[in-house]
Amino acid sequence: MPSDEPHGGESDSEAGELADLRARLSAVEAHEARLAEELRARPPRHRVRSAFAVLLVLLACLLTPLGAVAVWAKSEVSDTDRYVATMAPLARNPAVRAAVTNRVTDEIVKQLPVDSLLDDVAPDDRPKLGALLSGIGQALGDGIAGFVHTQVGRIVDSDAFATVWTDANREAHAAIDRMLTGQGGGAVEIKGNTVVLDLAPLIARVKTALVDNGLSIASKIPEIHTSYTLVQSDAVPKVRTGLRVLDVAGFWVPVLAVACAAGGVLLAVRRRRAVVAAALGMAAGALLLGIGLSVFRAVYLDALPAGVDQAAAQAIYDTLVHYLRSAVRVVVALGLLVALGAWISGSGRRAGTVRGMWRAGLGAARRVAERAGLRLGPVGRFVHRWKAWLGWAAVAGAALAFVLWDRPTALVTLCLALGLVGVLAVLELLDEPGRVEGG
Repeated sequence: MPSDEPHGGESDSEAGELADLRARLSAVEAHEARLAEELRARPPRHRVRSAFAVLLVLLACLLTPLGAVAVWAKSEVSDTDRYVATMAPLARNPAVRAAVTNRVTDEIVKQLPVDSLLDDVAPDDRPKLGALLSGIGQALGDGIAGFVHTQVGRIVDSDAFATVWTDANREAHAAIDRMLTGQGGGAVEIKGNTVVLDLAPLIARVKTALVDNGLSIASKIPEIHTSYTLVQSDAVPKVRTGLRVLDVAGFWVPVLAVACAAGGVLLAVRRRRAVVAAALGMAAGALLLGIGLSVFRAVYLDALPAGVDQAAAQAIYDTLVHYLRSAVRVVVALGLLVALGAWISGSGRRAGTVRGMWRAGLGAARRVAERAGLRLGPVGRFVHRWKAWLGWAAVAGAALAFVLWDRPTALVTLCLALGLVGVLAVLELLDEPGRVEGG
């Protein structure tokens, strides 16, 4: 029986191993049971956190378009130079120049005292001259109207009109608050559903030019306060109220939107996904605002009375909302970039593949440089040790530059993003993994 002893020893050993495996399996099952119990106990708390996170992210998405409008309203109301800079290009717009020329010409022709031409004629000659004027009245009226139109056109096409337009808007800016509250007065005011600009300074210049060019009867034209329509819509009273509220809220609305997004991300169980959702949602909110501006533009132009110059009205509308549209493009671009950055830095398989391709490509470029004789030495070791901190410093610098930039555009946002990517690429190229220990 010596042969039986090893066999018995093997049986005992196998039995011991089996018992050990069963014990370990029982321990694992017990651990899983405890985890399951903990998970069953956690959902209510997680559901509350998730609900609040979703609520805050949704609130951030809703506040994003309101924040863009609030910043636009606040900047146009509180900054005179910015408002004048917004309106100044209209003085060079052909459609606006043509509309102003026609409007001023009509008002001056209406007020020209043609009958006073007989005042300086001898009493005996007045009947004959009166009969002559009656015969050529239509031609005379057309000739005077053409002469006035030419003189007005010269002034409107000159730098003088740009000066008058700028001065009028600069003076009008003091009345913007009254405009928003619906009170009268100032060069810009709301009359019912119409926002108008008084062209009296321009007409005064035209009167002087007419007299200087031989039309002496123009000196008898009384002071004319004619209104040039900037905006005309039945929605003006409602828009006025909304702009007043947003003007009071000012820059706090976008700050609140960002705070809600940050709070939603911090409360979320999966924060990286929350960042992606918040960024895309806020970009979508801004995009809806941009679509709304385009839709309202078409509706607004279609609703204008027949006598309003469509081309001029279109130019004025596009000028007034130019920076608001720019803000929409910036928010959309920034949202997409943040969402892309959060996704790439995540743990997903595709994101990992993208990061791997990035590192592999830059690593190959670094190895080629090393074979060509480039040695980074202490620089490579320093970057390898502090690369994470240097990367976050680059991100913070790009964010600070964006915040401090005066009216950043979508192009500025894209350039800052590309600059950040370039800095991160340089850090990856300068990194020498595994060189710290080796000196």
